[in-house]
Amino acid sequence: MISPLVLRMNEIRGRFAHVDSDPFTGPRIFFENAGGALTLKSVVETSATYAAIPDNQGRENAAAGALADVIAQAKSDIMTFFNAQDGQVFVGESGTELLFRLIRTACMGAGQGAVIGSTVEHPASRSAAQHWAKRAGLDYIAVPHLDAEGLVSAEGYADHMRSDVKVATILHTSPVTGMRNDIGAITDAIRAKSQEAFIIVDGIQHASHGHIDLLEADVDGYVISPYKVFSRHGYGVAWVSERLSRLPLEALIDGPAEHWELGTRDTGAYATMSDVVSYFEWLGSEADGSARAKIDLAGQVIQAHEAGLADAMLYGVSNLAGLAEFDGVTIIGGPENRAREGLVTFALESRPAAGLVADLNARGVRTHIRKADHYSGNILCPLGLSSAVRVSMCHYNTMEEVTAFLAAMKEIVEQS
Repeated sequence: MISPLVLRMNEIRGRFAHVDSDPFTGPRIFFENAGGALTLKSVVETSATYAAIPDNQGRENAAAGALADVIAQAKSDIMTFFNAQDGQVFVGESGTELLFRLIRTACMGAGQGAVIGSTVEHPASRSAAQHWAKRAGLDYIAVPHLDAEGLVSAEGYADHMRSDVKVATILHTSPVTGMRNDIGAITDAIRAKSQEAFIIVDGIQHASHGHIDLLEADVDGYVISPYKVFSRHGYGVAWVSERLSRLPLEALIDGPAEHWELGTRDTGAYATMSDVVSYFEWLGSEADGSARAKIDLAGQVIQAHEAGLADAMLYGVSNLAGLAEFDGVTIIGGPENRAREGLVTFALESRPAAGLVADLNARGVRTHIRKADHYSGNILCPLGLSSAVRVSMCHYNTMEEVTAFLAAMKEIVEQS
């Protein structure tokens, strides 16, 4: 079945900057979306507009009032994007900084007991949880992930849960394996043993692939990095529950209670998130009804399109062999893994990952090496790999680009 996005692909790609070339190297295929997605042209324009305005919020003038209105609208848009009906959203330095801040607040304010997380997590949440557990005098419990599947299970959390767990962290999707963890089932496993645990989710890798639903997920914090979901660098976005906001917060003395923001906000950051949400609504515009219904449909078509691209990359297209058919290949998480979200990480026995990435780059295909370092060693070391190649897609990538990638791989392997 043809993806419904294929029929709109020219219009979709026309909304993004540098979709098929960059200003430094010229034409290229962009399969490095997990390192940072393409940027909406509207985000570029909005950023320039607000960067030029000298006024700030909180002043007694019309410009300040207009900026406050923009921020209020953006917060409403983000709440819709997250499908959150209470709590609050705010921006920070980055997704990593916000994860550290939420986890710090929970660990320092939740009381004595334990913190639980998993070995599949990105160091943004794993490092924060271990650091602040130690500082707060809490035990840290590491749930082992399933090496062969590249994810962590709800059963794994259940097996390691204790009734005194006060804080839990969950990774929604891995930027190394590409696998989506079942945050609903994991949350249920946590709450079965510790109903009052504060649960914080790293949604940074998942956000561009559609469908965040905090009404379904019984969590207390959710963090994204907008540069990975069609916006720009320089800020992160967090949602926090009302009860997490009632813990002692770092705040100005005599300032507003339950207030997470510190200092003057970047209006342009908030405004560009409205651009992102508007794009999702446009992408799902065939849905009847609310903005949320449109966002839900956008998520469905994104995931279906990306699954088709990943399947073609793994199993072949146009008489070209897929990665799963290459001799001596390791597909991280296994090829037949339905938790995959727009990402294939692989290694070849016959060709070092660094050489593959360089050879693909020379042929105009942008990918990325993952090394067994502090970012990816938790995934690669148990598999006996020192490095691997990550090929990451988004919904604006095409089957023609997958075909070009596989043709380049065929040529590289035959010449090695």
